[in-house]
Amino acid sequence: MPRILDVADDVRAEIGDEEADRLLAGESAPGAYDCTSCRTPGDSEHEHTSTVLFVGEETAVLAFAHAGCLPSQVVRVTEEQLQGAVASITASEASEDAGPQQAVLGVTSGLVLLDGELHPALVVEPTGPIARPGTTGPDDAFLPLLQEQGFAPVHEVSAVPQVLHGWSVLLAVGQLHAVLQPSPDGGAPVAWWQAHQPLQVTEGWRTAANKRQTVLVYAAPVGGIGRQPREDLLREALDKAAARGLLVAAAMPLAGT
Repeated sequence: MPRILDVADDVRAEIGDEEADRLLAGESAPGAYDCTSCRTPGDSEHEHTSTVLFVGEETAVLAFAHAGCLPSQVVRVTEEQLQGAVASITASEASEDAGPQQAVLGVTSGLVLLDGELHPALVVEPTGPIARPGTTGPDDAFLPLLQEQGFAPVHEVSAVPQVLHGWSVLLAVGQLHAVLQPSPDGGAPVAWWQAHQPLQVTEGWRTAANKRQTVLVYAAPVGGIGRQPREDLLREALDKAAARGLLVAAAMPLAGT
């Protein structure tokens, strides 16, 4: 049965006219799918669907998304990042079991001024305490767990944090999709945080991210930052959290565009 698919010109160029026609005819495209963006079910037989091609150095993976979530496009990533994207697309058990941080995390984007230069940043704060695996106590282990994974304590928001190798921030068509972390078993990266719907970022944030190819990720325990409607208030909250010893940070390479 024919599919209601959008196949962008760059996707068609990558997969070839024959495969694109097979997709549109329903010969190789699934009817039901999980949207690679919002992770909810879709049906290419009855609703507008985009083809999204993740391309690495050696392999490529074709995914599907609601047309309202993502346009059809090619997303170029490294081979490791491609494997991480695959893990988040398929919502594999590895992703679900990657660690206690898979609890609900709130993510806010903003620009941070350091030494007179603007840097793209993400601020992560869980909606509740994060317990250490295997425990049910009231203690919040969010910051200690992140420090064990390489995040560094921040006592003053004044310098660029160290790069956390193996982690990356996945951006597609200027929208934030995921933060990827190393797999616990040494395999391909998996999703530490996955957006239910793509997170919109400002033009200034996107420009700074593409320029620097690095995103600064700050994290605080529940109540450490709060939801701040403006970047100046967000920076003020970051400074206060740092002064109280409630802030950790790392710099991560940017994946995608």
